[in-house]
Amino acid sequence: MTFLKTVLIILLVYLGLKYLIRFTAPYLIRYIAKKATQKMEQAFNSNYQYQNNTKTNEGNVSIDKVPNNKSKRNKAVGDYVDYEEID
Repeated sequence: MTFLKTVLIILLVYLGLKYLIRFTAPYLIRYIAKKATQKMEQAFNSNYQYQNNTKTNEGNVSIDKVPNNKSKRNKAVGDYVDYEEID
């Protein structure tokens, strides 16, 4: 008798979750899409505002880091060898 109760409970829980997910999934997906849209709009607006602020300061140059002249390396790695393919 307990085996039958266990199987019946498992079956009812499975069917209940199946129908619950079927009816709530569209709302959940719509909610996630709305949040993603809001984040994209917010990112676009912040980028747009940044671009507008940089246009007002056009022509001004600022250097954040001065490069070290000590670390110059010889860029010549080797000689270029021209070759032909042999058939």
